[in-house]
Parts: sequence; C-alpha cells; structure tokens
Amino acid sequence: MPEQQLTSGKYGHTLNATQVFSPDDQRVVYDTRNDDTHIGRTEGIEMVNVTTGEVVRLYTTAQQTLHGPGVGAVAWNPRRDEIIFIHGLENADASRPYSMTRRFGALLNPHTDRVIRHAEARVVQEPFVAGALRGGTHAHTWSGDGAWISFTYNDVLVGQDLRTVGVMAPGQHVAVPVTDCESFAGEYFTVVVATVTEHQRPGSDDIGKAFDECWIGQDGYLDDAGQHHTRAIAFQGNVRSEEGTVVTEVFVADLPDDVTLQENGLPLAGTGQVRPQVPRGVRQRRVTYTGQRKHPGLQGPRFRLRTSPDGAEIYFLMKDDADLVQLYRVPTAGGNIVPLTWLAYSIQGQCNISPDGRWVSFLADNSVWVTDATGGTPRRLTARTHDAQAPVGGALWNHRGDRLVYNRYDAEGFLQIYSIHAF
Repeated sequence: MPEQQLTSGKYGHTLNATQVFSPDDQRVVYDTRNDDTHIGRTEGIEMVNVTTGEVVRLYTTAQQTLHGPGVGAVAWNPRRDEIIFIHGLENADASRPYSMTRRFGALLNPHTDRVIRHAEARVVQEPFVAGALRGGTHAHTWSGDGAWISFTYNDVLVGQDLRTVGVMAPGQHVAVPVTDCESFAGEYFTVVVATVTEHQRPGSDDIGKAFDECWIGQDGYLDDAGQHHTRAIAFQGNVRSEEGTVVTEVFVADLPDDVTLQENGLPLAGTGQVRPQVPRGVRQRRVTYTGQRKHPGLQGPRFRLRTSPDGAEIYFLMKDDADLVQLYRVPTAGGNIVPLTWLAYSIQGQCNISPDGRWVSFLADNSVWVTDATGGTPRRLTARTHDAQAPVGGALWNHRGDRLVYNRYDAEGFLQIYSIHAF
C-alpha cells in the first residue's frame, strides 16, 4: 500500500505511544524531538493536518536550554479538544535540570490556548497535601471516556528509583500552600495506585517497579464473577524470582469510584519518610506467572500494555523459545497466555489495538504489520526498508480504525511522520 509522508521539517516529529489523533481524526499531535531520549532539550509541541499537511505550532517552551524545561509525549483527549504532555519544571537550569522527578502534566486546548495549565498539583515540602504529588509524572494517557488520566511517577523525596503508576481524577481542584516553579496547584486529584517496595521478597508478588500502564477497556471490564469494574489499570511490574532474578509480569489495579479516601495509616500525600500511598479500595493483583518459561517475563523493545476495547484481554510482548520477541495476550481476569505471532524475526516496537478490537498493529522486519487480534497470518503493510529508515516506536490507529501513523527517519536523518491506510 502507498504511504504518505505527513511532515518534512528539518527537525524531529516524535509521536507519542498512544492517543495522537484528534477526536475528528483530522489532525495528529507530536513533539519536536529527533531522539526519544531528548525530552529535556525539546521546545515544541505541534500538530499536522493529515489531509492538507498543514503544520501548526501549539506550544513553545520559554528559555529552552539543554537542561530544560523540555516537553514531549503528547496525548490528545479522545473525546474533546484537549492535550496533555510532559513538561519539565519551568525553573530548570544546569543545577536543576529536567529529570524523572522534575516534570508534570501540562494541559492545553490545541485550538484556543497558548498558556499551559497544570494537570496535577505538586508540593515538595511540608505540609504535604492529599491529591498533590511531590515528584514527576509522565507518559500520560486519557481514559476511554476522556475523564481520567493515568501516568507513571517518581517521587523526589523518598525512593526516587521506585517508579510507580497513578491516576488523575477529575472534579476536585487541588490547592497548595505555596505556588512557585517547584510547587503549584492542579486541576485533578492525583494519587498513586500501584504498591511498590524496596524490600521485595523473592518468589512473592512484591513489586520493585510499576510502569508502562494502560487503561483496561473503553469502559472497564467484567471479571469471572460477572462484576463490572468501571476503572482499572493494567501495568508491568518487576518481581523477583526465588533465585532473586528480576522478572516483569502483568498486574492489574482495580480502582474505586472515589480515590480521595485514604486507608488507615497510609497517607495519600506521604510524609518526609514515606512515599504517597494508594487510596482505600484499590485492589492490586498479578495476572501472569511466566517464571517457568525458557525466557521468563515480558521482554522486547520498550512498550506499554494494551487491552481489547471490552477490556477482556491484555496484550504484551515476550520472547518465544527461539529468543524472538512475539505478541501475546492473556485474559484480564487471569488465565492462559496465548501467542498471537510466530514470526521469523522479533517484533521491533509498540503493538496497538484497532478501535473495533479486531486488529493489532506492530513493527517487525523494518515494516509496519497488522494481524488479527485472535490470531492468524500477519499482513505486511509497508515495504521493508534498510535499518536507518525503519519505522520506529509503533503504528497508531485513528478513531475510525482505517488509518495508521508512524515515525521513521528520512534520508537526511530527521524523524518524520508517515501515514498509511490499513484496509
């Protein structure tokens, strides 16, 4: 199938791992990185019209340097004209550079706003505030109804290396005692929802790192007892085997309707010695147990979990016995892991599920592919290219489910956005 090059500027055009299309499918949003690791030095958020190729600059950081503030990883709300992206703290400099604990979610209406708003509140000195965090959020994703936001998080005060996941709930503006570049109010009530620990017990379900989450289904999922869980997160969690080896497994956190209530003795805001704690009613459980496989654990290029629109299945990458990265799925309620691909080469990037749940897109052998979500023969959509111009990241579906967009480098070494009709 012929592909269309949407951008051509002599700079980077990096697509987020999810939610890049506007609700009407007319525009695609991106940041101006030319390298995935360079958020801290990136100044711009833009959008391109998929029909006309018109590029519009949406936001530019003030006084951008190599040390920050930096922007990137922009996601478009699936229900309305609002975007969220990573933004480094605005007082970034050589002594306080962009980092995993010094960033927040910036909100913007792409058609009317040029001034960002803070999605979450942040306060880094006592008194700490319930609903505010004390570190950095990133990799933000809107829920299916566009109301909530998930993210990954690192705390600046306690256990900076203990990455976890959290959610932002609407309806309660959070104020903080002092407002400056380090502490600020936010539009959402923000909490962590995965329990992590420095002291993992080998052979247990203790998690040392929770990361690369996704919302389960467009409207949650049904468990084996027929109970509907309206809001739930699937995430990757690092556990330790009996021998002490780190293994990445699939976990689920079922969320209560009200995340503002704290469990007895477990402060949502944390203390000077304790990280922020999960709200009352969060139920965390492990879904996969891969320790007996030849190659245990989820593996491959960095990827986020994906689920079917009805929330019944979770999709992920893992190595087969031949040491090749393949696509798998597992029931959200728990059960047998099912392989979906048997390729002669490893999958190279993020998999994504079509809006109707029928198809999975992925990258392999320097091409864009799709395969049936229940299994079958994968279909190559783009010609194989040499390594320097291979598609990177993942191929993302529009809301109609008939178009995919993806990144690859052009002949001059600039990351561009390409598009192809899937059917």
